[in-house]
Amino acid sequence: MATKKKKSKPTASKKRRPLRFSRQNKIILGSLLIFLSIALFFSFVSFYFTWQDDQSLLTEFANRNEQAKNLLNKFGASVSHYIMYRGFGLSSLIIPFLLSLTGLYLFLSLPLRNLWNKWIWGLVLLIWISIALGFFADDQPLLGGLVGYEMNDFLQDYTGKIGVFLILLFMLTIILVRLFKLTPEGVARFFKSKSASVAADFKKSQPEAQESLREDEETEVILDTYTHKKDIPHLDPSAEETKVEAGKADSADDEIAMEVNTVTDEKEESDLLSDKLVADFGEFDPTLELSNYKFPHLDLLDPHGSSGGITINQEELEENKNKIVETLKNYKIGIAQIKATIGPTVTLYEIVPDAGIRISKIKNLEDDIALSLAALGIRIIAPIPGKGTIGIEVPNKKATTVSMRSVIASSKFQKAEMQLPIAFGKTISNETFVVDLAKMPHLLMAGATGQGKSVGLNAVLTSLLYKKHPAEVKFILVDPKKVELTLYNKIERHYLAKLPDSEEAIITDNTKVIHTLNSLCIEMDNRYELLKLAMVRNIKEYNAKFKARKLNPNDGHTYLPYIVLVIDEFADLIMTAGKEVETPIARLAQLARAIGIHLIIATQRPSVNVITGIIKANFPARIAFRVTSKIDSRTILDFQGADQLIGRGDMLFTQGNDITRIQCAFVDTPEVAKITDYIGSQRGYASAHLLPEYSGEDSGTGIDYDISERDAMFRDAAEVIVTAQQGSASLIQRKLKLGYNRAGRIIDQLEAAGIVGPFEGSKARAVLVPDIYTLEKMLNEETK
Repeated sequence: MATKKKKSKPTASKKRRPLRFSRQNKIILGSLLIFLSIALFFSFVSFYFTWQDDQSLLTEFANRNEQAKNLLNKFGASVSHYIMYRGFGLSSLIIPFLLSLTGLYLFLSLPLRNLWNKWIWGLVLLIWISIALGFFADDQPLLGGLVGYEMNDFLQDYTGKIGVFLILLFMLTIILVRLFKLTPEGVARFFKSKSASVAADFKKSQPEAQESLREDEETEVILDTYTHKKDIPHLDPSAEETKVEAGKADSADDEIAMEVNTVTDEKEESDLLSDKLVADFGEFDPTLELSNYKFPHLDLLDPHGSSGGITINQEELEENKNKIVETLKNYKIGIAQIKATIGPTVTLYEIVPDAGIRISKIKNLEDDIALSLAALGIRIIAPIPGKGTIGIEVPNKKATTVSMRSVIASSKFQKAEMQLPIAFGKTISNETFVVDLAKMPHLLMAGATGQGKSVGLNAVLTSLLYKKHPAEVKFILVDPKKVELTLYNKIERHYLAKLPDSEEAIITDNTKVIHTLNSLCIEMDNRYELLKLAMVRNIKEYNAKFKARKLNPNDGHTYLPYIVLVIDEFADLIMTAGKEVETPIARLAQLARAIGIHLIIATQRPSVNVITGIIKANFPARIAFRVTSKIDSRTILDFQGADQLIGRGDMLFTQGNDITRIQCAFVDTPEVAKITDYIGSQRGYASAHLLPEYSGEDSGTGIDYDISERDAMFRDAAEVIVTAQQGSASLIQRKLKLGYNRAGRIIDQLEAAGIVGPFEGSKARAVLVPDIYTLEKMLNEETK
């Protein structure tokens, strides 16, 4: 008996063993196909020059004394005759291309599943070109081959020349739409961009009257240097030396003529070609399901400005400098040096006071300097962090609009190696300001009505749409006003996440907000459980491990996209829901960073009962647009200054240390509509990303299940719960490999049986049975 078992085991294992090429065999087979494709290419090209001379040798293939004029001799003449003359004619050149591509895939051990689509479309093009050449060159059968000639002749017998032409045109439409993703909008956009570029080139050729600076150039103007403490002469502009220094220029400001997905595409290609491919399948690619997804292009954004640069107004610089010097002179404050840094909307005047001058003395003159300059939004920074100077920020008389297009096109954003890069706009030194939301990790945004909050939110969302694939990030959008975020409904199946029972992806109802926040807490707990099982610390390490195929999907592991929760008007939620909203938000803010859930909260009423201490403690990154009082500024930033901004996107940003003044990039509603239309017109997922189910506080209470209606996995689930002493549906889902809905029903049945306690929000239910012995006793008594 033992001998028989030994003999049967190898046979069984052989039957189960899948057919798989080794790495060496793939290299050999790939090389063969590549060299064969080269031979066929030269044979086909040579055939058109030598076919008449070689025609008589086709029957003398075995005769070694006869030689053909084809570059590959009789082999080339014979193969070309059967494939090109009796086959598909000139379109046969597609065959060597497909063979070489297949050989390259085998040689580099690339996944072959990506190759089938190329073969199918290659053969479709082969047949279409053959028929088309047979139609347009029916007097020269060699161009379309006998296949094209005969098929064209056959079709004309039934449909005539016009019918064949219409059939060819219809097939061409299918090829252009399905293979090249051509749409009427795309064609119109192409001609529009071409006409716009011609107009722009013509405009650039015209001489400009004003001296302008390129975008992203930091411009410092040394206005004057004083060597005497008390005697400060009036300045003569004609005798003064003005020096313009161009510093830290972002090379990006000649608009990068490429789509935003270039960096991502290059990274994907390098990953495929690297030696770190796992097994025969390579690394897991989360973008594979939407592999044909196209990122939005720059032409969807408007330039918002003729020159796109900053104009230096020397008269304004001199006038402001003289007024500052005169005001300080009146209070007997001497200046050793003064220079100006020109930004899009604000100019920073940096002064070095004479020795012995107290900083507080200059700081107290804020209102006096504002009065002398007759300008709104004067802000004194005393001292500027990291510099031995005092800064006086003065708004420009003619502000420059910072377009979202210029910020997205900048190399600083294009080359940003960040998890969730956000381009807010430009700093006072005209540099593109890019930060990583994943490192903030949450953002609080506040400001009075009409000062730029909605534009700021659109800038955040636009940045992520231009940089991240739909598989990498999901948005949960809460819009109590019901009008600000509705445009993003079009990208529901690409970028949005929602509750399973929700009809609309944009959340406008307060009850839905509470359910969504609690559902997000459940998602957070589930993700932490996955991180614990994977023995990693954060989402970046987890996804890297999953891509390397070191985590088994059968154990519940999956690729985790980043989730960004955006709440447009937080004050309205606090008024109507209070603690029901504040508690889950505080819990998410405290714990959700490591597992890739990030919060962006905006409000127009920055009072202490809206932005509470719990909220502020967990939102170190804050943005303040213009507010009406110093108290509101302190509530948001813990500093004064937001009340002195000039509005229209002028904002202060802090991440817990220094404060940076930024002009927020302007992205208009029609631009957002074009971006969402472009994304929404592409193939998306079957539905929005679904969050875990949440049934509310009354879930499971008062439910009574008959024993006969219990799930078939009820006993197994009860044993899992009692053994782990943790009553959660996600535990049953992972251990028994069930769907979430079925696991939720089993939890309700366990509650009705008295094995677990009632629902307690995002916490796990209490387990009421202490051990397996007690559980067995309880279940046996029920069946008696």
